[in-house]
Amino acid sequence: MAQVSVTIGGRTYRMACDDGQEDHLIRLARELDEKIARLREAFGEVGDTRLTVMAAITISDDLSECKRRIRGLEQEIEGLKEARIASVERVDAIERESARGLEQAAERIERLAHALNGGAPAKRAAQ
Repeated sequence: MAQVSVTIGGRTYRMACDDGQEDHLIRLARELDEKIARLREAFGEVGDTRLTVMAAITISDDLSECKRRIRGLEQEIEGLKEARIASVERVDAIERESARGLEQAAERIERLAHALNGGAPAKRAAQ
C-alpha cells in the first residue's frame, strides 16, 4: 500500500492508497484544496471545519447532479436501443414484403412469357 502527503487547507496529511493511485489521490486532494480556497475567498474566514463541510456539500451536490445526468443518459440509451430494434424489425418486414412482391412479379412475368409463347402457364415449384 502506497502513501502520499497531500496539503488541504494549509495542512499536510499523510494518506494511504492502493499502489498506482498516488497521482489520482494527489489530484483529488488538490481539487478539494482549490474548492476550499474558492469558498474561503467567497465567504472569508468562517472556520476550517465549516469550509470543509461546505466543500463536502458542494462536492456532494456535484456528484448528485452527475448521477442524475448519468441516469438520464442511460434512459436515453435504452430508448435508442429500443428504437434501433424497432427499426431493424421494420426493415426486416419491408425486406420480406419486397421479396414477396418480387416473387409475385416474377410469377406474373413467367405466366406472361408462357402465354406469349402459346403455352399454358407453368406452375412454380414450391421453394
